[in-house]
Amino acid sequence: MDPIFLTLLMVAGGIFLLVIFFHYVPFFLWLSAKVSGVNISLIQLFLMRIRNVPPYIIVPAMIEAHKAGLSNITRDELEAHYLAGGHVEKVIHALVSASKANIELSFQDATAIDLAGRDVFEAVQMSVNPKVIDTPPVTAVAKDGIQLIAKARVTVRANIRQLVGGAGEDTILARVGEGIVSSIGSSENHKTVLENPDSISKLVLRKGLDAGTAFEILSIDIADIDIGKNIGAALQIDQANADKNIAQAKAEERRAMAVALDQEMKAKAQEARAKVIEAEAEVPKAMAEAFKNGNLGIMDYYRMKNLEADTSMRENIAKPTGGTSQSLSK
Repeated sequence: MDPIFLTLLMVAGGIFLLVIFFHYVPFFLWLSAKVSGVNISLIQLFLMRIRNVPPYIIVPAMIEAHKAGLSNITRDELEAHYLAGGHVEKVIHALVSASKANIELSFQDATAIDLAGRDVFEAVQMSVNPKVIDTPPVTAVAKDGIQLIAKARVTVRANIRQLVGGAGEDTILARVGEGIVSSIGSSENHKTVLENPDSISKLVLRKGLDAGTAFEILSIDIADIDIGKNIGAALQIDQANADKNIAQAKAEERRAMAVALDQEMKAKAQEARAKVIEAEAEVPKAMAEAFKNGNLGIMDYYRMKNLEADTSMRENIAKPTGGTSQSLSK
């Protein structure tokens, strides 16, 4: 075999072995850790590769924690948190920031917050630098019926102890909105609210709206108040229209009952007239039967006719003047 080819083959094999070695054993990363004072061996770095734990995440985190004085954090804890799906870098950043800001935060609490899905580093930053949340427009009505539209700015900071299981920003906004509505609704008139908007802030703050949330409310400032509709007048108009419609319906009901009663009375009158006519039709028959049987004489008949004429004359006299004059002329 050609010596040159053999030499090239050995050089290529050596390079390949070096690449494999530095891949599984990050020598320069180990050297960086040693220089920084972090005690870790090449075997441990190799075993990290075997356990599918990236050394380039664990070792820099150990170096950062060591330089910040967090010597109680071990490599096994960092590996366990990474394998659990946590963000090692954010946890170390949060612990270092909390240590510098004199905020009490243990490694167990930080990892629990991180695994709960919250950004622990952002939470620590919010504890140091409070966050301002702008509420959407909140509509409320004072006792005089005037609608007010208020906007508030809520200054909050993270409550580290309540980050796990605590409610988020949406709950804060909902509670602040509820407090604003309650405060405006208890005011005698809208002018009082416009003159003293800080009364809303004081009343809302006294309610302890941050209980059970992941935040602590530092202040609530009313940014703007606008006057809306006159809800009281609109409700009175609607009530008046409703009362009018009810009255019209009742009047229509009474009219319908009166019409029905009138129709009933007319029907009864027609029925009575029909019976009278029927009875009058029987009179001639009865008279003829009386004449035939001898129960009625001719003089009795004439006396009855005279009595009918006399009764008719009396009725005509009792009528108005026109009727009387006509009767006399006859």
